[in-house]
This record gives sequence, structure tokens and C-alpha cells, in this order.
Amino acid sequence: MADSPEQFRGKSRLPRFAQPLRYDLLLRPDLAACTFSGSAAVAVAVSAPTRFLVLNAAELSVDGSSIRFQDLAPTEVVQFEEDEILVIGFQKELPVGEGVLTMNFTGTLNDQMRGFYRSKYEYKGESKNMAVTQFQAADARRCFPCWDEPAFKAKFKLTLQVPSELVALSNMPVVKDTVHGPLKTVYYEESPLMSTYLIAIVVGLFDYIESSTLEGTKVRVYTQVGMTSQGKFALDVGVKSLNLYKEESALLYDEQLSSASNKQQVAITVAHELAHQWFGNLVTMEWWTHLWLNEGFASWVSYLAVESIFPEWNNWTQFLDETTSGLRLDALAESHPIEVEVNHASEIGAIFDSISYDKGASVIRMLESYLGAERFQKALASYIKKYAYSNAKTEDLWAVLEEETGEPVKDLMTTWTKQQGYPVIYAKLNGQDLELEQAQFLSDGSSGPHMWIVPMTSCCDSYDVNKKFLLKDKTDKIHIKDFTASQITDRSQNFWIKLNIDQTGFYRVKYDDELAAGLENAVKAKKLSLMDMIGIVEDSYALSIACKQTLTSLLRLLNAYRHESDYTVLSHVTSVCLGVDKISADATPDLSRDIKQLLIKLLLLAAKRVGWDPKDGESHLDAMLRSLLLIALVKLGHDETINEGIRRFHIFLEDRKSSLLPPDNRKAAYLAVMRTVSTSSRAGYEALLKIYRETSEAQEKSRILGSLSSCRDKDIVFEALNLMFTDEVRNQDAYDVLRGVSLEGREVAWAWLKENWDHVLKTWPSSQLVSMFVNYIVSPFTSEEKAAEVSEFFATRVKPSFERALKQSLERVRISARWIESIKREPNLARTVHQLLLQEV
Repeated sequence: MADSPEQFRGKSRLPRFAQPLRYDLLLRPDLAACTFSGSAAVAVAVSAPTRFLVLNAAELSVDGSSIRFQDLAPTEVVQFEEDEILVIGFQKELPVGEGVLTMNFTGTLNDQMRGFYRSKYEYKGESKNMAVTQFQAADARRCFPCWDEPAFKAKFKLTLQVPSELVALSNMPVVKDTVHGPLKTVYYEESPLMSTYLIAIVVGLFDYIESSTLEGTKVRVYTQVGMTSQGKFALDVGVKSLNLYKEESALLYDEQLSSASNKQQVAITVAHELAHQWFGNLVTMEWWTHLWLNEGFASWVSYLAVESIFPEWNNWTQFLDETTSGLRLDALAESHPIEVEVNHASEIGAIFDSISYDKGASVIRMLESYLGAERFQKALASYIKKYAYSNAKTEDLWAVLEEETGEPVKDLMTTWTKQQGYPVIYAKLNGQDLELEQAQFLSDGSSGPHMWIVPMTSCCDSYDVNKKFLLKDKTDKIHIKDFTASQITDRSQNFWIKLNIDQTGFYRVKYDDELAAGLENAVKAKKLSLMDMIGIVEDSYALSIACKQTLTSLLRLLNAYRHESDYTVLSHVTSVCLGVDKISADATPDLSRDIKQLLIKLLLLAAKRVGWDPKDGESHLDAMLRSLLLIALVKLGHDETINEGIRRFHIFLEDRKSSLLPPDNRKAAYLAVMRTVSTSSRAGYEALLKIYRETSEAQEKSRILGSLSSCRDKDIVFEALNLMFTDEVRNQDAYDVLRGVSLEGREVAWAWLKENWDHVLKTWPSSQLVSMFVNYIVSPFTSEEKAAEVSEFFATRVKPSFERALKQSLERVRISARWIESIKREPNLARTVHQLLLQEV
């Protein structure tokens, strides 16, 4: 076996005795037959004695008779499909040095959104195929045989043969193209050194618009034919982001605040992907264990860019959406560290989650805040310069930052990247001392074993004086006078202390009763920054879920936000309100209606202020706020909002250009319509389906898909779910249908998943998409019985690709079940709800 192809089976990485230097690739996609053929000539450096070359290939048919290394024909060609490798054996050892490996191969343009695949678009009312690539993390091997690991950087020279009327795009500019009848051959410039997952190919019918950066770099946005006007905003953000990123001093910035929408999401996405030019493409992680170096940095830097381009969007406050998402996932026992040991390509998909992106970006922000923007930026520039066109590990980044700043970066940050989870800091006043204790926070209420070096910040009564220090041990204490402007002897109701100023740290804080009451008063008096207003309500919600504080106290705190009008704060308050509404429906059904009324009352003041109709000169954030509040009020069952949504929908149905239902308000109206739909009264469902079929707008389609499944009638939910199996819904849009399912639709969605499980696996084989089905359908349940039923169903069906998603979903079900039991035992809940309902607005 030692000298046979078998020795390479079951290995997590390719052997290192040969390295690709240059790929010369020719690909011929056939869009009608949905196949492709190709040939490769790869310059390979053999660095140690071997008679084998081992590279990656998956779902490809390699013509063994075409393989040559220099002039040598192989004696063995074996493809191990389960390991996705191609082993080529020769009669004798290959000479050490450089040689060229050539071969021909064929493959299928699959419909799985990975590798070289087919997608659809509309042209003149007809459905057409286009060929697209998605190689991250390990799917270049589905397009051509290659060394498909990030550390094997090489140069790539591509040639494409495509129908002459189509546009063919790749990473590099076109050198020339030649037309021979119905086909054209397009030759591209050789690329710089890069990893295989960065190769991009798109073949289809497109228009484009272009512009240039200040330095003259050409930037284009390609769109479907006739839709270039919709690409203008993305082009503008792209050019401005590149101008910003080129000027590395732009990493110095004034930290400010934030918000979202389709428009804003476009800006963040464009900025994120362009940031990869530096974080990922120029400096690439050495292996997928270090994925967060790509994604965490690109996420963090994209907010920095959008903040600079659109300061009025208060973008850093919206960054707390990322932090919240990371904190929620990382409070599960079934979370994982930022750095995950990846042993096989099949495991990579599971780590493209909130931990790599959101927690990754959040701990970078925490470190940047601790070191200071200027020191951090200079050190980062040194890191990029040192590792340009090569690969880096997390430790390489810490070493450079430590060297440049003189701070204990490695010891500090290792506690955040190598172990999962994060701490909750218990804060309690003892005389003039603030006593602190850290413990790992878990949503199931238990305490994990881990400890962190925590960058702490604190202020008292104002932001004028604050203290920054590292909490290195389990406990510590600080004197109040260390971070107050004046000596405080009278701790009146105006007294407050805030830890983790502006939520730059990735941790929760649990205040004692006196400190919590002080912060509640500070919220009412609007003494706190927007980020701290968000942090307090998010921490309180998380602590309530973990049964470390009561739902009663959470409702009292929420009530303190009833005069709030800022979008960024209300986006979090609204999210918490909807979470409380869902859990109370299961925990206290008798009180559920009153809790709904209380939550509606809480949001109504702000909703009445913004109304249904956009106002001249209103801010971007107010437009966002209107949509947010209307959707929430519909979901909470506010009759007035529902009726108005339905009224406006009917006007819109007659006149699609009606100003009474602009895009921002449509989701609320669609959800309102679906609340009235039933098997015997289907008009609203049919009307929405008609709009879906007639529109070519992706965002409109997404809005409708998420509304159709929100119906409370189980048969309609079933019908909406089945829509995913038709040609009308693209595979990647299943996400919209799944996340729209109402609480009343939980059981039918679960029954549907069980009934169609094999079909789902076949239709959505990618681990991320299957994980999504499991997560969205299982997580809303709230009983131990249901967790047991789900476990039993998956006992014989679980696969490594979605095992983590299943465990996390089951954990969420059990956390909810525990929370419900705790809520049922709260003695003052009903009285508090009724008191708050009677309070004057």
C-alpha cells in the first residue's frame, strides 16, 4: 500500500511533494446540454522524490489516456470520489524540478450552486441558461483538476470557448477574442499569484455600466440586459470603496453610529467583497481553519467603508446587528471557536457562519478599540505588506500587531479565537467599589469552564471620564472614583454605571438590582449613547432567555424605550419584542393577548410618528424605521395596521405604480394580506403569486416568498413550501420561504420536511442550504417532547455536513423549553403586564 495510490486515501490535506506554479486552462461550456469540456496544462514544481502526483478532482471525468507529465504517460490513474482526489502514478520517480502536467476532462454544469454550474435568467420573456462559478471553499475541483487548497497559490491563464453572442467574464482583462462561426474563443491575461477558490467565470447575456477610480482603475457592474440603471448604486459604492481602501490611512476613522435596507445591504455587500482584494486575495489564509481572517476582516472593514461613504446612515451602530448575531450563536454549547480545526474539505461549509463572520468582525472591532484606531491601522498595514501574495495564519497577524504596538495581543486574542463562547461579567456595587466576576455565558443557563482576558471599559453618570483596563482573572474590583468626573456620595436615581461602553467588547454584562435600576432610568432620560441603549436591551434579553433574570424585569426595561424614535435602537427593541411575543404564546397563552397589546403600545408612538407615507426630506433611517415598525405591528396583530395594509394593497393591485405602497412598505402590506388568507378564501394568496410571476425584481420576489409562507392556515403554508420544488423558485431563494413560516405553521413545516426529506437532500445538497432547512424548521419549537421527536427522526439520517446545524437547532428548542418553565413560575408577571398596560403613554 505504501507505494500504491491507496496510501493517499482519507487524508485531510494534499501531500506537499509537488506544487502548481502556473495553470493554462481551456474551458468549453455547452449551455444547451449543460455540460463542459476542458484541457489543462499545469507547470508543477516537484520538490521531493515521488512517482505520484496527487491533486483534487470531483464530479469530473478525466481522460486517463490524455495525461502526460513532460513526455511521461502514467501507469495508474485513480479517482477516489469520496476524497475528491485524482492520483496519477508513473513507472518511476519523477525528476525533482519543474515539469508540465497536461490532461483533458469533461464535467456537468450542475444546478447545485457550486463548482461550474448553471443558473437561469430572463431575456425577452424567455428563460435562458448561464454558466457561473462558485469555488469557495473547495469547489474549483468540480471545474478542473487542481491543487484546491488556499496555500497552493499559482498563476492562472484562462481561455474560454463560448457562443459568440454571449459575454464571457473572468478575473482578468481580455487579451483578445477570435470568432469562428457560432463560437468565439476568449483569451485572458495571466493572473497574479492566487488561490484556486478565487477563480471566477460567468458566461451569459449581460449589459454593463462602468466608471473609474481616482487612480484610473476601471470598475464595471454587469446586469441582466436592460437593467443597467439598477446597477448604478452598486457601481458608485464600488468606486468609492476602492478609492477608500487604496488609501490605507482611511482605516483611521471617527467611530460613529448605523442602519439597514436593500440599498444599505448592497453597499455593505459591495464593500465586503471589495475588501477581499486585500483580506483574502492579496493575503490569503493558509488553510480553512483561518477562514475568519478573510471573512471577519472583510466584514469589519466593509462597515468602516460604508460609514465613511454614508456617514448619515450611522453605520457603526448597525454593526451591533453583527455582534448580536455572533453573540446569540456563540451562547450555544454547540457553537465552535473562531478558529476551527478543519480536517476535510466536506467540513468547510459548516464554518461559514455567524462565528467566522460576525464574531470574527466583532473581536477585531474589540481589539481595534483597545489598541486605538491609529496604532491598529499602522500595524495592519505592516501585516498586509509583509504577507502580500502569500498565505498567513492567525498567529502571524498577532505577531505583527504585538511587534508594532508592544501590547500582549497574542495572549489577549488567543482567548477569543481558540476557545468558543464568551463571558458574562457580573457587576455589583459594594460601597465605593465595583466588583466584577466573569463566567462563560451559555443560553441554557449553565456556566462553561472558559476564562478570557477581557478588554473592559466603564463610565459613570457621563461619558466624559472612562476607564479602560484588562480583566485577566475570574474576579477584580475597581474604585468608582477611577472613572467618575466628580466624587459621588449621593447615589440618587440619576446615578448610573455602564460597562462595555458602546458595546465594543464581545461579552454580556449582568448588573445587580441597584445598577440595573440606574440604567433603566438613564434609558428613560436619554442619557446613553445609541450603542449602549442597544447593548442594555440585548444583554437583558439574552439573560432572560438564560433564566438569569425574569421576563417581568425584561418587560419593565422594554417599557423604558416607549418614547424612543431612533431606527437603530428600535430595530433591536422590535426584534426583542417579537421574540417575547413568540415565547409568551407558548409559555403563558392566557396572558399572551395582553403581552401583545403591551408590545404594540410600546411601538405605537414611533409608528404613528413615521406613519405609512414617506415625507419630503425624511432621513434614510426614517424610511427604514417605517418598514420595520409596520412589519412588527402586523406580526403582533395590530388591527389598525393590518386593515390599512390590506386597503393599500388593493389599490396597489390595480395600479402597480401607486405611491400609496412604495417598496419599503410592501412587506408589511403583504404580511397583512396573508393574515386574511385561508383555504376557503385564497384571493390574497393568488394576488401575491400573480405579482411574483409578473415581476423581474429579485427583491420584490424575495418579499413575496417570505410573505406567502407566513399564513396561519396550515394548508396554505404547505402549498407555499411546495412552491420551492417548482421551477418558479430558484434554489437559493428557498431561504425566503423558510424564514417566513409563521408560528402557526411550525407543525406543518416539520411534517412537510419529514415527508420530503430525501427530495430536499437531492435538490439542495450543499451543506449550507440543508443546514438552513434544519435550522429554520426545527428551531421555532419549544418543548422537550418535540426535541426528542426531531432527534429520533434524524438519528439515522444525520450527515456531517449539517450535523452542527441540527445540534444547534435542538439546543435552541431545549433552551426555549427551559425558558418557558421559568416564565410559568414567575409570580409577578401578570400583575406587571397589567400595570404597564395601564400606564399613561
